[in-house]
Amino acid sequence: MNSGSPRVRFAPSPTGDLHVGGARTALFNWLFARRHQGTLVLRLEDTDAVRSTAEFERNLLEDLEWLSLSWDEGPGVGGPFGPYRQSERLPLYRSVLDGLLREGRVYPCYCTDEELEAERASRLARGRPPRYGGRCRDLSDAERRRLEDAGRHPTYRFRVPTGEIVFEDLIRGTMRFHAGDLGDFIIVRSNGLPAYQFAVVIDDHAMRISHVIRGEDHLSNTASQLCLYEALGYPPPIFAHHGLVLGEDRAKLSKRHGSTSVRQFRERGYLPEAFFNYLALLGRSIGSGGEVMSREALISSFDLTRAGKGGAVFDEAKLRWLNSQYLRECRAERLEDQFRPLLEKAGYRPENMPDRKTLADILEILRDNLATLDDALPYLPVFLDEDPPLSAEAGSLLSTPEGREVLIALREGLREVAGEDPWYGPLIHRIQERTGQKGRKLLLPVRAALTGLLKGPELEKILGRLGREAALRRVDRLLAS
Repeated sequence: MNSGSPRVRFAPSPTGDLHVGGARTALFNWLFARRHQGTLVLRLEDTDAVRSTAEFERNLLEDLEWLSLSWDEGPGVGGPFGPYRQSERLPLYRSVLDGLLREGRVYPCYCTDEELEAERASRLARGRPPRYGGRCRDLSDAERRRLEDAGRHPTYRFRVPTGEIVFEDLIRGTMRFHAGDLGDFIIVRSNGLPAYQFAVVIDDHAMRISHVIRGEDHLSNTASQLCLYEALGYPPPIFAHHGLVLGEDRAKLSKRHGSTSVRQFRERGYLPEAFFNYLALLGRSIGSGGEVMSREALISSFDLTRAGKGGAVFDEAKLRWLNSQYLRECRAERLEDQFRPLLEKAGYRPENMPDRKTLADILEILRDNLATLDDALPYLPVFLDEDPPLSAEAGSLLSTPEGREVLIALREGLREVAGEDPWYGPLIHRIQERTGQKGRKLLLPVRAALTGLLKGPELEKILGRLGREAALRRVDRLLAS
């Protein structure tokens, strides 16, 4: 790393699956690091012992790897400023806390949750901001001993100074906060674990982070953290706060909007390169050029000043379209690799799983009809079942006199084209001659009879895969029922 190259970090908490918004923040940090030949640090903020789990951590790392968002320092990689899990850095936080206590910058607070909630409600009722009023700020040593003797375990609060907090944001320009609006905030909880505001400042300084790129929901946190930077004598990093990912109602993307985690989109058959492309373009201007962009083009075009102040609406229809473009260009063998986990999730047992070539051939036929790989699942019985189920719409069509007439003509045509090569064109010609039907009135009943569906890939491709004898058996069973 050159001495002037930036160091950025992605610092998630393993308390749930990777949210789309978190993935976008990780991607922005990755693009910035790659654009400027910098270093991306992955740090796990796992001090919430109740909610942090090994499974969430494993899923988080897998999802980042699925998106090919490689980190230069962090879990599994190491680096000169580790450890990279906050749960392994507790002695450092305690040491810094002790220094602040000696300087009088921090004090113990013995207020209970009930007392704090009552104070908050009272302040709101009087039209005042719901911040901590400083009840424990100037307790005497005797008062503190009395509270501790009564069994109260203190949290530790930072004495917020007066004045204005000003910083330059790379995306939002000059930002101003009044320190008096913050209230003395907790930096260490009563269980001895560091609060977010405290640990993040210590870690960013210790890991020499030069730029902090994150969502706008952290803007107020930045004001608190700048107070700590000043108290500790640390030079602050450069901040950049991008807009959040929103649902179509322009509220922050949440479960009520549908899928919100990277893992959910993985399980629905999105390709990682399409998801990467979509997140990279979501909410930012890239100037001239198309929407399907390579990783190299996205890196070279990345500019934080165009990342967007406003929220970015997550448009899954747009994502589906983009994914369909990648599916059309993806090698059939790779499609098979990506699709096989979806088959297992859909209940296909290993002994019933088609071989690699068969599945790759089927996906090659289907690719133009897919927006996600999940879309292929309803079509699989067409190719894998001896007698695929008949949809209600297909059954209704075949029960009409016209449908029945086409079905009978299809059976006769399949018998007559035995030995012919090619045979699809002659087959359709024979059905047309017998029924006088053409276009959709001819092709829809044929499709319904052979696939049980009224839509799907080209009939010629389906018949080429099924073969004449399998097609004839399907028609014979329908006519016998």
